[in-house]
Amino acid sequence: MYYKQSASTDQIEFNEVHDGQGLVKRRNLFGSSSKLPIGLEIWELDQGVSEGPHNHNDAEVLEEVYYFLKGAGIMTIDGEEVQVKTGDAVMITPESERGIANTGEESLQLVIIWGEPTSPDKA
Repeated sequence: MYYKQSASTDQIEFNEVHDGQGLVKRRNLFGSSSKLPIGLEIWELDQGVSEGPHNHNDAEVLEEVYYFLKGAGIMTIDGEEVQVKTGDAVMITPESERGIANTGEESLQLVIIWGEPTSPDKA
């Protein structure tokens, strides 16, 4: 059995994310079909759009991986500004505060993967 999604038929959501500026275009991949313990989305941020600062060290402990498909921006991680661009990948632990802003001339497109980290004894 397999599942296939298509950008032309997928439901796209436009959300303000963690009190950021503007609306992030979000496309969920296999959220209702996959049994993997992760979430997987494609995000697109127009110029000036941002995901607000947040962490995932509360009721929903999540590690996140951001992989940048197109564009340029700045991730703020624990107060440090980190330049990101096409081809970069950033992994962030649950307790770290993070946010992202499109500071480039074109849309910023990325894959974001998140899930609950396992302890070394469970790996």
